[in-house]
Amino acid sequence: MFAQAATTKSAFARQAPVSSQRRDCLHTLFAKQPVEHLSAAQILFFQGDAAASIFEIVQGTLRIMRILPDGRRVITGFLHAGDILGISFKSQYIYSAEAINDVVIRRLSRKAFEKEVASSDELRPAVFKRMSDEMAAAQDQMVLLSTKNAEERLCSFLLVELQRALRMGAREAVVPLPMTRLDIADYLGLTIETVSRTMTKLANKGVLAASGRHAVKILRRTLLAQLAGDGDEWDEDRRSAYGSAEERRAH
Repeated sequence: MFAQAATTKSAFARQAPVSSQRRDCLHTLFAKQPVEHLSAAQILFFQGDAAASIFEIVQGTLRIMRILPDGRRVITGFLHAGDILGISFKSQYIYSAEAINDVVIRRLSRKAFEKEVASSDELRPAVFKRMSDEMAAAQDQMVLLSTKNAEERLCSFLLVELQRALRMGAREAVVPLPMTRLDIADYLGLTIETVSRTMTKLANKGVLAASGRHAVKILRRTLLAQLAGDGDEWDEDRRSAYGSAEERRAH
């Protein structure tokens, strides 16, 4: 069981509305488009379909996956509220997108999207930034899979989700995990048994605790970053006063 390089960030379910800080001018292209609803396990598009549309994720979480010639499923990433899907594709979608929970999207034809971008000096840099972010995420995932052990991989995944939750305005260090343990295992290149065992190990270390059926609460953020191999990057300035106080209580 293994995973390929991700082109998106990791999962975050029960999404809060996209904050004004996260929104960029690309979202204005979708504002007048009608919303579409997907139920859990519904496919948005299949690998190999004509890439005729660009999508804005309004609510919910999608799993991104490729099917190998031998039939195995490989999860390459997760998409969340505020993400835009399909910008980097050409004629075909290179993977399938499936709803993990109830998902709301807006759709814009590729032809209309490209026309708007071509005529706007504001939109072109935003598209470039989105594509650069995808490349950076893919590189991060390759480093994770090629150099990190099981604990480091899982901690890296949780750290990214924690950072995302805080950027979205979360007041508590709770990481929603709507995907299954098998999804996480496929994404991190691990077995489901290893994911479960490592979760238990982190709980025993006091790093995290269960928070309902589909979330964990991070109790020791700095330790999580250290175990992920990213301790030096977890700058004090990036943590809120709330988070620092919470961590001191945990210690």
